[in-house]
Amino acid sequence: MAGGVGTRFWPMSTTSHPKQFLDILGTGRTLIQQTFDRFKELCPPQNIYVVTSDIYEQLVAEQLPNLPKENILTEPSRKNTAPCVAYASYKIHKLNPNAITVVAPSDHLILKEDVFVKAIKSCYAKAKSEDCLLTLGIKPSRPDTGYGYIQFVNTPSKEKDKRIYKVKTFTEKPDHEMAKFFVESGDFLWNSGIFIWSTNSVINALEQNDPELANVFKEGLEFYNTPKEKDFIKRAYNNCKNISIDYSIMEKAKNVYVRSSIIGWSDLGTYGSLFTHIKHDKGNNALVGKNIMQYDCKDCIVHVPKDKLVVLQGLEDYIVVESEGVLMICKKQDEQQIRNFVNDVKVHKGDKFV
Repeated sequence: MAGGVGTRFWPMSTTSHPKQFLDILGTGRTLIQQTFDRFKELCPPQNIYVVTSDIYEQLVAEQLPNLPKENILTEPSRKNTAPCVAYASYKIHKLNPNAITVVAPSDHLILKEDVFVKAIKSCYAKAKSEDCLLTLGIKPSRPDTGYGYIQFVNTPSKEKDKRIYKVKTFTEKPDHEMAKFFVESGDFLWNSGIFIWSTNSVINALEQNDPELANVFKEGLEFYNTPKEKDFIKRAYNNCKNISIDYSIMEKAKNVYVRSSIIGWSDLGTYGSLFTHIKHDKGNNALVGKNIMQYDCKDCIVHVPKDKLVVLQGLEDYIVVESEGVLMICKKQDEQQIRNFVNDVKVHKGDKFV
């Protein structure tokens, strides 16, 4: 899934060039390229599909030259994750009714890739042998209010993989007290937004739990993988609702399981999360850029182009970012204000900066 537009990493992430297409960690590979590399360990490139917005089709093709062009599925409008999953699932099911699929965001960080591959393969085996919907759950390290939580219970039958549990409840972004209770109880995992299932199981789940959405995409069975697919998808997206896959099926279905995983995961949703994943200097500053000179700075995040010389003195707990002619300096503790900055820039300076 590569269609999102994130404002939380502005000015690096913009409408024309969002987070998934950026080398946000300074590794030499963008987030979508890292995700593609990760999945090459699980299936051949011809079995990888990218669902993205119409406006990013060329960007995906440029950044993933080994991905077949016909595997870039474009959405004419943003309707959240359930239509994206429905579209890809019906299309792939028509190609291979026995397909086992993984649905994953293109902009997440996974540090322990070998552990990730092992976890996905374990979920493949369960998804192949029974009618079920699986998600990867991450053992929480803190009471974070920015993540969804999954409550789990032991499964009635014995699992081959002892890390797989039955899902009891989903909770979206709780307050701090509730998040603290979840972590202390030991019965909750973070919801990674990574799903594993057979196309048969997910289509059944859609048709049972969200027939309104399922019917929109089911009508396209004769058009998928033909020259008429694109026109059908335009009509489908005009008719379908905006809904997440969690609300559409995961919170309603009875056959949902979670695999507890320690894979070095982060959704890289904020500059704060980015700070924890970039190497720090002696002053505990996270610096991305070849020509940064800092004096008496502490606990800052600095992300600037390679060719830009930046000299900083006396800053503590600040975010300093320059991209495409925009410089933003903001207190780390106030990074939630970035959305407001973006809205104000749109109003006062126009769309060219966002």
